[in-house]
Amino acid sequence: MAIAKAERLMNLALCLLGTRRPLSKRELRESIEAYLEAGSDDSFNRMFERDKDDLRELGLVIETVENLDGEVGYQARRDSNSLPPITLDAEEAAALGLAAKVWQQARLAGAASGALQKLRAAGLPEDVDPYEAHGALEPRIPVHEAAFEPLMLACRDRRPVVFEYRKATAARPEPRHVEPWALECWRGHWYLAGFDRDRGAERVFRLSRITGKVRSRGGAFTAEVPDVVTVRETVASWAGETADRSARIRLRAGAGYPLRARATAVRELGDGWDELEIPYGHGLDAWLVEFGPDVVVLDPAELRADVVDRLRAVAKG
Repeated sequence: MAIAKAERLMNLALCLLGTRRPLSKRELRESIEAYLEAGSDDSFNRMFERDKDDLRELGLVIETVENLDGEVGYQARRDSNSLPPITLDAEEAAALGLAAKVWQQARLAGAASGALQKLRAAGLPEDVDPYEAHGALEPRIPVHEAAFEPLMLACRDRRPVVFEYRKATAARPEPRHVEPWALECWRGHWYLAGFDRDRGAERVFRLSRITGKVRSRGGAFTAEVPDVVTVRETVASWAGETADRSARIRLRAGAGYPLRARATAVRELGDGWDELEIPYGHGLDAWLVEFGPDVVVLDPAELRADVVDRLRAVAKG
């Protein structure tokens, strides 16, 4: 939902809930700025009727009555729109409290703090610590990339975006025109999944490789958003975690700790080098390139060729 429409619906709901008597369309138009800017009466009437239907679909009970001047009036009585008391047991309240405390960034701290206050009011005791209740370490979802917030809003509002993106094998960033679908954190890094318009296919982007500002573009999505977006599975395939083969590489001693953690066997070669066997799957060549001169692929031959091609492309750039 567009921000302007959401604000308009909120203002209309507040007017209908806050009034002690039914308000006519004329009075509502004079009270809500967006309606004053609607232009003609026909434009306002269409906008108002759509908004009224949208609020009813969201669950707001709006009564239609005749007011004293013979006009039709509208009102949303609070007793007809009150929710039942929220009841949470200790485990449920603690779980929600834990989720609310995950976000540590300044832009999200206010919302998280407000959520915790509401949870306290809904049944989370003051002396119950969500972390102690679940016996877990304090969680964190770090968000250091400037691209996170504009992409989060673009995913929510279904707005296409454009940004400069530098692939692991490229010397310079390139513009990407993307219809953003979902953001997901995997092993400490944020990734965006979406439809790449230039390539006409689904792509996953690591936020730390986005340079410059994320800019919004008008228009609707051209590709259908899938019901399930497999961000983690795609990234795992890059790292060879969906491997069905084994690769043998030479790795400089003291380097490439992520590769060592994945290795099924390690053998010292001497002269500052080790030999590793690691699971081999789609995308492993792109991952190995990131380690530069610290890695030499021994076999299979096709993996070695792919890594050499990628390094040559970087050198030419």
